[in-house]
Amino acid sequence: MKITAVRATPVNIPMEVPFYWSVGLYPGTSKTIIEIETDEGIIGIGEAPSWDCANVINKDMGPRLIGCDPLDITGCEMKCVPEWVVVQNTDDASVVKAFGGIELALWDIRGKAWNQPVYKLLGGAVRKEIPFTEYFGFRSKKNGIGGETSAEQVADYCIKMREEHGSTMFEGKLSLGDPHLEIATVKLLRESLGDTAMIRLDSNMSWSLPTAKHILREIEPYNIRNYEDPVSTFEQMAQLRKNCSIPFSTHVPDITRAVALGVPDNIVTNFAVLGGIRRAIRFIGACEAMGVGFWCYSGDAGVCTAAYLHVVAATEWIHEPSQSLFRWQTDDVIEQGPFRQVNNVIQVPEGPGLGVSLSIRGLKRCHQRFVDDGPINHFVNPGNPGRFTRLPRN
Repeated sequence: MKITAVRATPVNIPMEVPFYWSVGLYPGTSKTIIEIETDEGIIGIGEAPSWDCANVINKDMGPRLIGCDPLDITGCEMKCVPEWVVVQNTDDASVVKAFGGIELALWDIRGKAWNQPVYKLLGGAVRKEIPFTEYFGFRSKKNGIGGETSAEQVADYCIKMREEHGSTMFEGKLSLGDPHLEIATVKLLRESLGDTAMIRLDSNMSWSLPTAKHILREIEPYNIRNYEDPVSTFEQMAQLRKNCSIPFSTHVPDITRAVALGVPDNIVTNFAVLGGIRRAIRFIGACEAMGVGFWCYSGDAGVCTAAYLHVVAATEWIHEPSQSLFRWQTDDVIEQGPFRQVNNVIQVPEGPGLGVSLSIRGLKRCHQRFVDDGPINHFVNPGNPGRFTRLPRN
């Protein structure tokens, strides 16, 4: 079997309304969807985590892969990516993300060629129901949707998700620049959701070290499962650990520093960022050996989410729920999406490969949105238009 064509298409996946995070308003995500055709009629689909990967793939990597054996993932990688350590240290690391998306498509081809779901190619499932957290946060309002701007409204939203969808695992962003609001919201969430609900927080490096110390001291009695990137560096997390037992996580996949410093306790990232499924499995194995937790982050389209489902199904060490913005996503590029968890879980797809099918109409619609609007800007600062927010908040 040989690769005959490679296409990469940038797409926009909007949220129903924008939500606030540490550096602005977050209205949706821009991704790259990848299609790899073969001379046997099999088409694999993949997803890269940013729109700019499309240009790298279409102009450079795609032409290199024509004629290659798609089952030879190592050979394809060596055609596309220079030495990983050097590239990530001195050059443009976008090639890593771009090939990571291609690699997902190669696994999809492999599963379709052998008529097996990816999780079976990875050794079989240790679980079939894959857990995800329900997201909460402060949101803008449009057409009667959203508008959660107070502790009471965030708590009411979470109760609604529990009643309508059986959600008992929650994660969210409360970093609007007011530590007192975050503390009050955490207290009300615990009071409203009860003792057994999971509550995880994510501030996206929002706080200064003194402010983070104050927040963590106040919320520690409320059984916070994890706090992601409360400060901007691992070294500052190590300072926080001296006075706080709440586990920390990060999107920075630097396991060497995490082990050396003893924090963060968990790493949360995207398989394509790590270079694809093979490298992600090796990374997760290193996490297991070192006692560092791992789960997947949020905001992806359905192709990458399907990869999460298969890898988590086959990987015993990923025992915490992954992040999810599913409930807020209004569109997708797959026929089966957007995914929606029920009672905290989504079933792993049983079809061959990734087990999802590309929606031609969905891809066209999401791409046209990208053409019309350009890449989605996550950094809109409504309080000071035209200027970007700076961190940390004191």
